[in-house]
Amino acid sequence: MSLNGKTWKRVGLGAVALVSTAVLAACGGKSSSTSSKTDEINWYTPTEISTLDISKVTDTYSSIAIGNSGSNLLRRNEDGELKPDLAEKVEVSEDGLTYTATLRDGLKWSDGSDLTADDFVYTWQRIVDPATASEYAYLASDAHVLNAAEVINGTKSVDELGVKADGNKVIFTLSSPSPQFMSLLTFANFVPQNKAFVEKAGSDFATTSEKALYSGPYTVKNWNGSNGSFTLVKNKYYWDAKNVKLKKVNVQAVKKPDTAVQMYKDGELDTANISGTEAIYKANKSNKDVVDAPEATSAYLVYNETGSVKALANTKIRQALNLATNREGVVKAAIDTGSKAATALVPTGLETLEDGTDLSKYVSQDYTYDAKQAAKLFKEGLAEIGEKSVKLTITADSDTPVAKASVDYIKQTWEDVLPGLKVEEKFVTFKQRLQDSKTQNFDVVLSLWGGDYPEGSTFYGLFTSDSAYNYGKFSDATYDAAYQKALTTDALDPVAAADDYKAAEKALYDNAHYNPLYFRNTKALQNPSIKGLVRNSTGLQVDFTYAYKDK
Repeated sequence: MSLNGKTWKRVGLGAVALVSTAVLAACGGKSSSTSSKTDEINWYTPTEISTLDISKVTDTYSSIAIGNSGSNLLRRNEDGELKPDLAEKVEVSEDGLTYTATLRDGLKWSDGSDLTADDFVYTWQRIVDPATASEYAYLASDAHVLNAAEVINGTKSVDELGVKADGNKVIFTLSSPSPQFMSLLTFANFVPQNKAFVEKAGSDFATTSEKALYSGPYTVKNWNGSNGSFTLVKNKYYWDAKNVKLKKVNVQAVKKPDTAVQMYKDGELDTANISGTEAIYKANKSNKDVVDAPEATSAYLVYNETGSVKALANTKIRQALNLATNREGVVKAAIDTGSKAATALVPTGLETLEDGTDLSKYVSQDYTYDAKQAAKLFKEGLAEIGEKSVKLTITADSDTPVAKASVDYIKQTWEDVLPGLKVEEKFVTFKQRLQDSKTQNFDVVLSLWGGDYPEGSTFYGLFTSDSAYNYGKFSDATYDAAYQKALTTDALDPVAAADDYKAAEKALYDNAHYNPLYFRNTKALQNPSIKGLVRNSTGLQVDFTYAYKDK
């Protein structure tokens, strides 16, 4: 799934000092073209939401519903800073292995019943329970929650997970420090769940808005599980309801970018993405209502290295393909809407190091376009595999103009630069592309990944040898070692960890295990009377908790 420039910095012994305890203490926390109601906002998503199940959600748009109707221990403010939400404070032990969250007094569910520390324990247990089959269970094990990996693989029970309740405290025990753990305390997949409610609802749980219980600033109404709209309605039982100014947020699915822009101009929406096509972007980029819609998203090509595609098992051929990729040209041809040519896996704006350097810049490698060297390596690679020519198929989404334009451009440049290469194009639905990626039913596939939290592991965790998201199925011991070092030995040392991620990126570059294309940039029209709205580049994309309209 998918903060602005000011992002969370890795908690470290030498940085945000975990002295005896590090404490996050509680703190208080109109346009002619848009709707005139001051206590309502009209929003949209480019597709329908799919679920309200906290443990199973994986898509950005369902997470908007869950993240606004559910609250976690912490929440990010407009500066990307972690602030207490359902927690009064979070204390971290000096060794970074114990996190103790003290809940606020009098917390309630949306039905008025008590919300307790046990509800947090249950949500963590449910996501790692093999019976839940959550695609995001790995977040708990990658964050080193004690026994999470064993629970996930079925060798230990959920009761042995390192998350316990002690009165009004939730205590997390880690097996080793985790640079991303504090961010997970804001994440939609870990907001509390009421065990009795979930079990009573059974298979119907979270399949409609009526079959869910809410802990956040809003509740979800009018979603039947398949309709293209829902409403966020202020939750009177939210602990800080007095500071939630909106009565409701009306959300509908609008699939065509130009339709959304027109609806904005007609006053039917309070926002509209203008980066869907180059034409829309150029026509609207100078509009006074344009705002950044930050996202930490990278687009890249994955090579099938299982051995089923003979040519792609050859390092020189993969290197040649990378060198034959004109990334600036891809941007200009396909997504010239403020996006930038990629220089690494991790995009700009994800994480800022202590000295102010963007992690993406720090780890970047020399991903350049060199037609002469590409042709030389391709010829050598063909000789090594005993072939005079090669045919490769690029798979991409059929439902996005950007994918079509990207593949068309890459096909042309690859065939021009690399004699003996024939490129075929295969366009399938987004859903089918994901399935083909998971089953290695591809030669080359165009993929995108949006960061789940503002720390490098949300990207570099993709390509470890045992990662489900390592669709090319390569195994690189150097890469694995660098990644593990960042999350273990150097988990509390941000400088050393950045060096580890740089080493991981170099392993990807040297062996051409993937091909970075661009860092996606998005801008949107937004009603200038809206204040207090938080847009995040990772996690909860849009947070309406303290949003309101000027009168």
